Amino acid sequence: MTVRGRILPPAAIAWFRTPVSVWWGFAAVHGFFFAWMFSFIVHGNTFSDTEQYRQWALLGYNPSSLGETISPWVYPLLAQLPIFAANIFGPSLYLLGWTLIIIALNAVGLAFLTRGKRAVSGIAPAWFWLFFTLFMGFLSFARVEGITTSLVLIALLYAVERPVVAALLLSVATWIKVWPAAVIAPLLIASAKRVQVFLTGVAVSAAVAVFAVLTGAGSHLLDFAINQGDRGMQLEATFSTPWVWLSVFALGGSKIADNVAINSTEVYGPGAEVAAFLMQPLLIVAALAGAVLMIWALRRGAERQELLLEGSLLMVTAFIVFNKVGSPQFIIWLLPVVVAGLVHSWERWKIPATLLMGIAFTTFIIYPLFYTPLIHANPIMAAVLTIRNVLLVTLLVWAVRRTVELGRTATRAAAPKQAPAL
Repeated sequence: MTVRGRILPPAAIAWFRTPVSVWWGFAAVHGFFFAWMFSFIVHGNTFSDTEQYRQWALLGYNPSSLGETISPWVYPLLAQLPIFAANIFGPSLYLLGWTLIIIALNAVGLAFLTRGKRAVSGIAPAWFWLFFTLFMGFLSFARVEGITTSLVLIALLYAVERPVVAALLLSVATWIKVWPAAVIAPLLIASAKRVQVFLTGVAVSAAVAVFAVLTGAGSHLLDFAINQGDRGMQLEATFSTPWVWLSVFALGGSKIADNVAINSTEVYGPGAEVAAFLMQPLLIVAALAGAVLMIWALRRGAERQELLLEGSLLMVTAFIVFNKVGSPQFIIWLLPVVVAGLVHSWERWKIPATLLMGIAFTTFIIYPLFYTPLIHANPIMAAVLTIRNVLLVTLLVWAVRRTVELGRTATRAAAPKQAPAL
């Protein structure tokens, strides 16, 4: 309804700019997904990957064997904390426990985003988070990524004031799911307290390693990395796009098929195995190149907070673009970085925010809506996947260009005046 040429009256617009409105939005969005999950909960069922989590939880800590029907453990050790905690109500209500954990963590993240000095600057980014969740909630409520989102967001919000606390949160998050390591690297580079940041990460990792050894799981400490080595090029991965189209046109014997051993859909065809072998070293090279670029920008006097945020976007996006896995839930990794960037400067970050919303929307079309046609090489869905992957590459290019601009426009003399030391 329009009122005097406005879509909403001024009072309504003002209300949407308050923390209270965001919490009502939070209740509506999370209420919808809780209702969706409840349709599974009442039958004692799970949704998506939570079935795998339930099986791991029933086996207990450090099982001697996973059996023939259970996928190998693919997460860092601390992922067992939420996976086991979700079983608090018993196996038949496992999804209830998992959903409540996600909702609680999201509520904590939203509280940090909209309180104190961010009671104004955090409102619009909070709405962005909620709209993002409308598209990605089917994944964030069913994957370990949903556990790490708020931890990384809070770490980025407090990186300037409390870099050691940020390092602690990021280190814990990394031992739940590896991707937050992509944010630790920019924090190490941009922070003036990088020694303390480094020692905090070492201390957390050492504590996890000691616990693993004392409980007899020391030999499995790095299973999350080892068990990924035999993967091929997953269907949704950015670099899989050529083989997706080869499969669409049935050229060169290319096809899309399941890797039953790890419950993954991959592409097969001329050169696909070589590409899968090269992806890991290519990812390492991309990460090193990103680190070198950030160090160069810092030495030129780049603003530390902006360098941390744009460097985090660069590294996280590189972790996705140069990854041979490319699961749709990886898009969730970008959310806390973009939200923190929007809090820092809405004007600077509106382009990556727009790109990310486009990425989220196209990912939603892929999964959960039309994943089956994509598996069967449907050309329309191949086009949607291609658009999504082009948007990801565009986002990476934006992050690289912005990091270069930080280095080119900054001076050593101006740097201390631009932002407090991290």
